[in-house]
Amino acid sequence: MNFNNSLFAFIKIVVILITISLISSCSSKSNTNTFSVFKNTIPSKEKMNTNGSLIMTLAGDPTYFNPILYTDSESGSVVGLLFNGLIKVNEDLAIVPDLAEKWETKNNGKEWIFHLKKGVLFHDGIELTADDVVYTFQKILDTTTNTVRRSDYVINGKPIAFKKIDKYTVRCVLPETFAPFLLSMGMGIIPKHLLEKENINTADFNRNPIGTGPFKFKTYKTADNVLLVRNDTYFGRKPLLAKIYFKIISEANVRLIALRKGEIDYATVPPKDFEKIKAENKVNVFVYDQLAYTYLGYNYRKPPFSDVRVRQAIAYAVDKRWLIKSIMKDLATPVYSPSHPLLWSHNDNVNKFLYSPEKAKQLLSQAGWKLSNGILKKDGKPFVFDIYMSKGSTTAEKAATKIQQDLKKMGITMNLRVLEWSSLLKIINAPKDPKGYDAVMMAWSLGLDPDSYGIWHSSEYPKGFNHNGYKNKEVDKLLVKGRQVIDQAARKKVYARIYDLIAQDQPYLFLWSPKDVAGVSRRVGGLSKPGPAGLFVNIEDVFVTK
Repeated sequence: MNFNNSLFAFIKIVVILITISLISSCSSKSNTNTFSVFKNTIPSKEKMNTNGSLIMTLAGDPTYFNPILYTDSESGSVVGLLFNGLIKVNEDLAIVPDLAEKWETKNNGKEWIFHLKKGVLFHDGIELTADDVVYTFQKILDTTTNTVRRSDYVINGKPIAFKKIDKYTVRCVLPETFAPFLLSMGMGIIPKHLLEKENINTADFNRNPIGTGPFKFKTYKTADNVLLVRNDTYFGRKPLLAKIYFKIISEANVRLIALRKGEIDYATVPPKDFEKIKAENKVNVFVYDQLAYTYLGYNYRKPPFSDVRVRQAIAYAVDKRWLIKSIMKDLATPVYSPSHPLLWSHNDNVNKFLYSPEKAKQLLSQAGWKLSNGILKKDGKPFVFDIYMSKGSTTAEKAATKIQQDLKKMGITMNLRVLEWSSLLKIINAPKDPKGYDAVMMAWSLGLDPDSYGIWHSSEYPKGFNHNGYKNKEVDKLLVKGRQVIDQAARKKVYARIYDLIAQDQPYLFLWSPKDVAGVSRRVGGLSKPGPAGLFVNIEDVFVTK
């Protein structure tokens, strides 16, 4: 996930399937979200422009417009509007039907039957059927498909079987009980009739997609824009917007200027600009919890970060609370493990490695690093490393600069390498061991369910989301167990232990979970209620007045 937050953040959570969820995971904690609304002037529907265009932004060029292939959040923002899954998540974080009108489960959750809605048309006018659903999941399971989503449909080494019962009914047979299964059915369904004779990895479809969503793909100009148009044959509520236009603007400051000038309709407001934007009274400002966290991730397979004492020392050396107070302007919550306080699975009793330069120095000394003339060395070699990050976020760059200063006090030199988003993705997603970087500064979205097999299981390296090569045998076993246990109280104990172990291993320096600060043009109405699902969950209801 990029630092540049998108309006369609929760759509990305569902489609990317970084983490996946069972409906029983939607506990009351999801209702503890807090939010604020400033200068709120929302237009009435009577002033709606029936031919209106919503003007949004992307922080970089999308990679694939194919729901089973893409790995970046910019692609996800577009894909979520073009494709539907069998289920979706609403603004209350509850699972509701989408392409499926209903479903039932049998045999202790090992068998699921989905009944599809009839008359759902792809954008080319061909009806979606069970054949498309089965084809989609079989292509994900096909080992020749370049997808990072395969592990979501493989349980303990055995794939889920997807079978057609009739034209509108699909049967899913699981090799064993799989707690996060239902939300994994939010995967966007692709058309068999267009892709079955193509190489899906290189098909023209990946740049000219055909889905079933409320909007249709129109054009894409590299480094410029993506244009979507209303799908007048959409099976759900017909969108009130005629078009959604994404401008590609990499710089956060440039996006904010464009919002203030009325050139775009939405932008994330950086913490440093929060008070100013409120005072200007030009746009609506919404502040709400975001299910995500920012981190500094180490290359676990390369020295010096292959030594846990080094990783722990850096955790002690970085003044995380200063970062949150001074750079994030208290618009963030500190995190110490891959979780969020709003989630039912959260464990607040992990080792937090609170700021302590003295403990950092002790651990570095134990690891064989000695300070000489202000430079930390081991075997005569200085401690120097590069940190890669995406271009465009001044907040992230300021945080990295402060971390750089904290580490310099330890005698460590950290060089900042700021890259275009697409270039950064190529480096971290390269299927080689070890990866070609020392460390990265990025962020992950979190789903409702704690299952994060794809990020932390050692089998997901080097071709999965576990891009830094983390490996812990006990964590591997617990990640499998966490998928098999249905009872929420029992699962909570499993994930509490996983978070304990990951926090102790420090494969990431866990930094903060940001508040989402959204600036929205006052010509935009029909927004969802503020919360982790975002403001544009019900995109069919969104409209503009001019």
